[in-house]
Amino acid sequence: MLDGEGVICGRDGKSDFDRMRACFSRNGAPEAFLYPFDLLELDGRDLRNEPWARRRALLEQVLADADPGIRICEHIEDVDGAVVFRQACVMGLEGIVAKRRDSRYHSGRSRDWIKIKNWRIWPSSGRC
Repeated sequence: MLDGEGVICGRDGKSDFDRMRACFSRNGAPEAFLYPFDLLELDGRDLRNEPWARRRALLEQVLADADPGIRICEHIEDVDGAVVFRQACVMGLEGIVAKRRDSRYHSGRSRDWIKIKNWRIWPSSGRC
């Protein structure tokens, strides 16, 4: 069982929310794909209490040979988060998510996983 997000990208490689909404009004959207970002269960084993780093490693193993309809989201570590965030803003991305490596899975908001939004896209979220 995966946790992820359905995505359609524009020609610039960025998520295109308008195209994603439009795909629900027609039959099929071959350009849509899944960005999985967590593995919750594998072969009947509940992984939600495992640390994020372990779940991420398993997710990468499971999806190593996935077809193009599933694309594992990029993970960056051991870098200055402020630099990564500023670059995401420059690129016009919606933001970044920071996760504690030792965190367990929880649905909903958590202090262990923080979404930092690009204020140009989400005006009420602050500044880059």
